[in-house]
Amino acid sequence: MAAIARRRKLLNDEVIVSLADSSWEFLDISGSDVSDIGLVKVAEICKFLRAVDISRTRITSGGVSDLVQHCHSLETLRCGGCPRSDYTARWCLDIFKPKLHNMEGDSWEELVTAEFVNGAKSLRWLVWPKIDKATLEMYATECPRIVVNPKPSPFGFRGTKVPREALPDVALDDPAVEDIDPKTWVLYGSVPKAMPPLLSSPVELSMAEKFRLAFVERDNRLAPKRAKNIRQHQRRAEREWAMMDARTKALALASQASKSFHIRS
Repeated sequence: MAAIARRRKLLNDEVIVSLADSSWEFLDISGSDVSDIGLVKVAEICKFLRAVDISRTRITSGGVSDLVQHCHSLETLRCGGCPRSDYTARWCLDIFKPKLHNMEGDSWEELVTAEFVNGAKSLRWLVWPKIDKATLEMYATECPRIVVNPKPSPFGFRGTKVPREALPDVALDDPAVEDIDPKTWVLYGSVPKAMPPLLSSPVELSMAEKFRLAFVERDNRLAPKRAKNIRQHQRRAEREWAMMDARTKALALASQASKSFHIRS
């Protein structure tokens, strides 16, 4: 539902917080109206997030800081895409940059996560397609554990396979809607602004309840098709079983006929 809400330009703090589930591992709020407030509340609920897309949003470096503090499994962050998001990504360098207990005698190759005082300990991939050269060099120098804009390779990147969520060609939440007809979220024309409710009008349903009802309606609409598919599978299985049984009978009759022929001869 969150993926469809994002595509329908309805995703904001209220919606994403009401839909947040502790089992989520991926969060795509790109191009939405979600702010730091919504992101932080979701991060508090969904502590096992592994990939987050904040591109083309008004998320600030403060929201990203809270995100990495709550989600210790965060491996992929997708950002940029607009001037504001680019600005946030540049300021995040200080958040991601590790600080060590003792710099003497240490090398990056010998470091382990436990030696970091702060920084995004688990962050491995940063997707920022239009990063400028100077910032890219700063990330390479200050955050060598983070790979910026990794390229897919059959041999992996530095011995590690690049995950799907670290590739910019597909939306992070595409798997959630791959079986849903895109016509269900296509918008025609501009999005109408909400009219102020009349005093005599009934209490309006929350956005989360509207999406729940829409999901139930879609599920009920597809129920006859699912039942039809089940019946077709059952009939196909019965036909295959009948054919298999007939073939078995034919082999048995042939075997009996062969034995009878040998006895007579």
